[in-house]
Formats: sequence, C-alpha cells, structure tokens
Amino acid sequence: MTATIEKPTAQAEAGRSARSLVDTVFRAREISIAGALVLLVLFTWIAEPRFLNDQGIKDLLLNAAILVLLAVGQSVVVVTRNIDLSVGSVVGLSAFACGKFVSGTDHGPLLVALLGIAVGMACGLVSGALVSFGKVPALVVTLGMLYIIQGIDYWWAEGEQINAADVPQSVLDLGSGSVLGIPYLPLISFAVLAVTAYFLRSYRSGRELYAIGSSPEAARLAGVPIRRRVLGAYVFSGAVAGFAGSLWLARFGTVVADNAHGWELTVVSAVVVGGVAIVGGVGTVWGAALGALLLTTIGSALSVLKVDSFWEDAIAGALLLAAISVDRIVNVRMTRALRKRSAR
Repeated sequence: MTATIEKPTAQAEAGRSARSLVDTVFRAREISIAGALVLLVLFTWIAEPRFLNDQGIKDLLLNAAILVLLAVGQSVVVVTRNIDLSVGSVVGLSAFACGKFVSGTDHGPLLVALLGIAVGMACGLVSGALVSFGKVPALVVTLGMLYIIQGIDYWWAEGEQINAADVPQSVLDLGSGSVLGIPYLPLISFAVLAVTAYFLRSYRSGRELYAIGSSPEAARLAGVPIRRRVLGAYVFSGAVAGFAGSLWLARFGTVVADNAHGWELTVVSAVVVGGVAIVGGVGTVWGAALGALLLTTIGSALSVLKVDSFWEDAIAGALLLAAISVDRIVNVRMTRALRKRSAR
C-alpha cells in the first residue's frame, strides 16, 4: 500500500517540477524582452530627449495599442498550433465597413465597435470552420482568406476614401481622448489583454487551448473538444481584429481599402518575439503584448533618430529569426533537462 501511495506522489512531483521549469524559462524570456525594451527607450531618450516628453509617450502608447490587440488575438490561435494570416485584411475590411456605416451619421462608438466585431467574427468563423472541421492547413486557409478579404474590400471601396470630416465626433473622440492623461486606446487594449490572460490561465477551456498546441493527440484522448476550441480561437482572433478595425477608424479618421496592409507578418513577429512558440502550446498574451510594444518602439525610435525606415523591417525580421532559433534551442535543452529529472 505504501508503494502504491508513493508512486502517484512522485509522478505529481515530477509533473510540478516540469511545469515549474517551463514557467521559469518562459518567464525569463518575457523579462528579457522587457529589459530590451527599457534599454531601447533609454538609449533613444539619451540620444533625443524629446522622445519621452508627454506627446512622445502618448504617441508610443497609441502606436502600440492596435498592434497589441492583434497580437492578443493571434496568440490565442498560435497556442493551438495554428496561425491566422488574415488579421491585417480583416482590420482593413472592418475599418472601411465601420467608416461607411457612420459616414454622415451621428452613430456612436458603441455601434461602431459592435459592427467591427461582427465583421471580424464572420471572417474568423469562415477561417476557423475550414481549419477545424475542413481539416485544411491553417497557413493555406488564412492566406487564401487574406486575398479574398482584400479583394472584397477593394471591390467594395472602388477607390473611395472615408474622410475624418464624415466621421461623427464621438467616434473620433474615442481615438484622440484620454483619461488622466492616458489615451483611451491603450486602456482598451490593456483591458482586452488582461481579460484574455485571465481566461487562458483560469478557465478550463482556456487551458485546453494550450493542451491542443502541446499535443493534439493527447488532448483528443483526454476528451478535449479540439474542433470547437480551434474554431473558437479563430472566431476570437477575428473579433479582436474587427474591433481593432473600428479603433483604427477612431484613431485615424481617414480610411481607405488597404488599411493595415502587410500587418500580418508584423503581428506574427510580435507574437513569436514575445515568447509564444510558433509550434504551439507555450507562451502568454503578456509576452505577445511586450513583443508588439517592442516592435512599435523600434519603429518610433528609428523615426526619431532619423534612420531609414527600411531598417525597421530588417530588425523585425532579424528578431523573428532570433526568436524562432531561441525557441528551438530552449525546447531541446528543456527536453533534455526533463528527461534527466525523470530518470532520477
């Protein structure tokens, strides 16, 4: 009887030890990103003190707000071992749809946000259904959706531009207003980030997303409804991208058909640089948000230092390759460490 009791206890301790090691590794990854961000800000501030004046700080927060939102939605998909390359085109379609909806009217920001979310959810539902139920590779589905949504957007716009003069002031105030000196948009992004992080950590359905990414076969054997969870992840990503499109309208006022064009890889870069493994199963939305903030800060710093904008894309690409390489090295070493602990 003693042996029977000790065996599960030893297994439980090994499991806790493994989880502790994984948490420590990825917490260190996020801390290192935060440290790099602080060093970048300090270096730029020393070179150009105006970088951290009141307006400079507001610009940093505003520039990062929409990308942080998209990174949060993308993270939920990536942890399931999938990807969504259509988020940029969803932002563009949602922004234009919201612009058309409010043009020349007095509709408030709540209706605009709801419309944006509905447009994004519809796009996410199509992608998620094809990936989860149709068993079509996520890369193929979302790349195809990217071009389909862009085509719809260009066909609908026909070269038309929504101008800020046509947008209700209440909507524009959402993009330019602030509370206690902090702009609304970063506060909204932080709220979505915090709620998503809490859901992923505290709810069973959130933890099941990580289980799917870690081992789809094991998740299936454990009774996880994989298809529903993956579909839900895509619908959530689409909803967040659609919401980001409505905030794009509020932030800039002027909307054309190709808004957020090319943001797909920037969002993926932010997520991977932030420590969410491209192979799924590990990472947090907090890390993804830090990755998004780091990339937007790099762009702002280069602009302030009057460095060619070409280097922004080059640095983002280098960070992406470095992050993937680090993930690979960490995974190999972590596997070895876990095997040694199990052998003991």
